[in-house]
Amino acid sequence: MAELFFFIGKGGVGKTTLAAAFAVHSAAERSTRQVLLISTDPAHSLADVLEKKLGHRPRRITLPRGRSLTVWEMNPAKQFHRFLRKHRRELVRLIEQGSLFTAAEISALLDTTLPGMSEIAALMAIEDALRSGQYSRIVVDTAPFGHTLRLFDLPRQFLHLIRFLELSGQRDRVLAEHFGGAIADRRSSFVAHWREQVERCQQAFSAASLVLVTTLESFALNESVRCLRELRKSIPQLAVRNVVLNRVVRHPGRCSECRRRSQLLGPAEVLVRREFKPARVYMAEDPGTPILGTRQLKRFAAHVFARKPLKWAPSPTERARPVVRTVEWPHLDCPLSFVLGKGGVGKTTVSAGLAQHWRSCSRESVHVCSVDPAPSLDDIFQTAVGDRPRQVLGDPRFRASEFDSVALFRGWINQIRARLEPAGGSGSSGLELDLSFERRLVSELLEIVPPGLDEMLAISRILEMRRGPANKLIIDMAPTGHALELLAMPERVLVWTRLLLKSLAAHRKLALAREAAVKIAELEVDARELSRALKSSKRARFFSVMLPEPLPDRETERMLGALRGLGISSAALFVNRVFLSGNLGSCPRCRCAAGWQRKVLARLQRRFHGQPIYAIRNFPQEIAGRGGLRKLTSELWKLS
Repeated sequence: MAELFFFIGKGGVGKTTLAAAFAVHSAAERSTRQVLLISTDPAHSLADVLEKKLGHRPRRITLPRGRSLTVWEMNPAKQFHRFLRKHRRELVRLIEQGSLFTAAEISALLDTTLPGMSEIAALMAIEDALRSGQYSRIVVDTAPFGHTLRLFDLPRQFLHLIRFLELSGQRDRVLAEHFGGAIADRRSSFVAHWREQVERCQQAFSAASLVLVTTLESFALNESVRCLRELRKSIPQLAVRNVVLNRVVRHPGRCSECRRRSQLLGPAEVLVRREFKPARVYMAEDPGTPILGTRQLKRFAAHVFARKPLKWAPSPTERARPVVRTVEWPHLDCPLSFVLGKGGVGKTTVSAGLAQHWRSCSRESVHVCSVDPAPSLDDIFQTAVGDRPRQVLGDPRFRASEFDSVALFRGWINQIRARLEPAGGSGSSGLELDLSFERRLVSELLEIVPPGLDEMLAISRILEMRRGPANKLIIDMAPTGHALELLAMPERVLVWTRLLLKSLAAHRKLALAREAAVKIAELEVDARELSRALKSSKRARFFSVMLPEPLPDRETERMLGALRGLGISSAALFVNRVFLSGNLGSCPRCRCAAGWQRKVLARLQRRFHGQPIYAIRNFPQEIAGRGGLRKLTSELWKLS
């Protein structure tokens, strides 16, 4: 079986660059079987890093010295529907046996965009690659932490689903045997084959090498520790075998900024060696310039993984300085605000900054809620933030919460399970036997935590908070790919609820069908209300956050285009961690980084002329606590 490497970490720490560098390095050293580099992040950026045009199928690209690498930025919808085309008939038959719905109704539902499709498609793609036998090494560039946890838990959830399908296929045989008849045991070859695939994936995941990528900042390190502890709960045998400390500064010279960053290395290395013992630790120095293209990636990989000295010639950069002026932070003139962006760009910081500014100039109450599966409000408010709103910064009108979708789902499931407890003893009639079988089916079904849970349940949670006491609600979103999934969810829910309600109408005499219809109708009302709010500039505002670097710049452009496709416009763009000071000394690293930033800012001004573009300067310390937020909101710059 192929060696499987997962590059994991918080958004924005450089996973894609390091995964691509490792894959290029691996392919350059292997003269026989191929190396596959695959992205499971719905907001792909492999094409940007490699500077190659990539389609939605595996593509072989040429490397120096005649070697090659296969790269795959998969399209989740196409991958999932390819699977459906192959197995639709058998899958529809099995679901029909275990549910109230007809084959036509099930088929219509399968044709819609289902929640969790990114993770489902990623699992299928990895399994396809493993089964093909074409690759000696498979390198996976994952989505940010929260959704990677979902991917690793998916084989276990699929096994629950397979058990449900196997049980549903036994209904006719069980009833026939009860009345003395017999029906041939038609076990589904599809389900048996699917079980083999999932178990093969589960074994591969257990044996995989996890490569944790993190920067030296406390936010990234803390999130890494939290998420890896969660991951071990799902797959205890998983271990982080390699850790890459990225953007390290070892030789700071006289530059105060570089000296500050170099001082982070010692404590970060101590924490990593304590938490991820006995993992090998690699250092990736910060050259101050983007690493793009296969040649640069190969040199960078030799530096990181072969521990060779970093030799870098700075690229030409923009010399003209952007024209900026100081302004106030924008007012929250809508009841609902969303903060979006690529992972690691500072969405949580900007969310907290917007709330802090509004509290300083208004008597209205504010609630900040993170719907990111790997939230970091704890770090920024320096207090434990849970699923229920709690006061932060000692201000009774300032509250924060972190959305725990699994806990909410489990509470809902337990309520359903309690209502389905058998009311009496076991009778001998076929009806009672059938109802008993239904309870077993439902019990198996309730064990499944569906992929896409965060996006589905966040709709009702956001609406619940909108109806709460807070005057202003700020939603700190998940990274780009899954944030767009959440924003598309209300329209999709409307499609599903129409199909489900139409199907349940035929079974309205059954109490279970009536209760399900009521819940689905409530969800439809919520989805319709949120859909209208998202498209109204008077009811909701969207703030985008990015870093002044080429990769976040390209992803932000794609994200804003996707928002427009959903009928949503961005109210303003925040560019975080900008070198605004003109005195950068003679440090070549910082001067090179500042030049790249100016190039990105100039491009933003040309492309988004007319939209407010705000710049937040690069602070010497991470923003946290009351003092940090006051410092953050004491200044803001606007590109003119």
